[in-house]
Amino acid sequence: MSSWQIYSIGFAAQLLFSSRLILQWFISEKHKKVLTPSMFWKLSLIASFLLFVYGYLRDDFSIMLGQALTYFIYIRNLQLQGEWKRLPKIFRIFLYLFPILIVIYSYNNNTYDLQNLFFNEMIPFWLLILGITAQIIFNFRFIYQWIYSEKIKESVLPLGFWILSIIGSLLILIYAVFRRDPVLFIGHIMGSFIYIRNIIISQKYVKI
Repeated sequence: MSSWQIYSIGFAAQLLFSSRLILQWFISEKHKKVLTPSMFWKLSLIASFLLFVYGYLRDDFSIMLGQALTYFIYIRNLQLQGEWKRLPKIFRIFLYLFPILIVIYSYNNNTYDLQNLFFNEMIPFWLLILGITAQIIFNFRFIYQWIYSEKIKESVLPLGFWILSIIGSLLILIYAVFRRDPVLFIGHIMGSFIYIRNIIISQKYVKI
């Protein structure tokens, strides 16, 4: 697959991620409080799917790890909102099995190589550690959000979610600069402004 095709997948994923944030930001501004429409989670799930594929094609473990950490949390939030069962059953089954299928496909085609993931000449080990750390912090926001939502039995985005978002996003921006990855850079530079705005809105309804 050519570089422009791989980047197209990545940019498509970031476009969906940005769209979910803009939608959530618009609705929150309208109601003067942080709200989370079900479309936020639907777009998140599709975008995560695409970005995982992008990371796989780029042999970028940190990107794959980041999406793997949150993939099923997106599904869980759709379940909490009662939207998951509204999706076609065959589509739900595919989304559940996708992570397993891609690993099986990789092994069977001899393309899954730990050497490429952890000792890639294009990604020095120190940069890989930075990328992994950034992705863990950035995606821990959804683990935090999941625990918080399970506690109150409602899908919400508390203040702590946005604080983790901006910290993780800034670290990923640094990683993107050294990695020379336009997909990550453009996606997170746009998202950072919305994270900051949501922190400002959330402070009026402090729910850390």
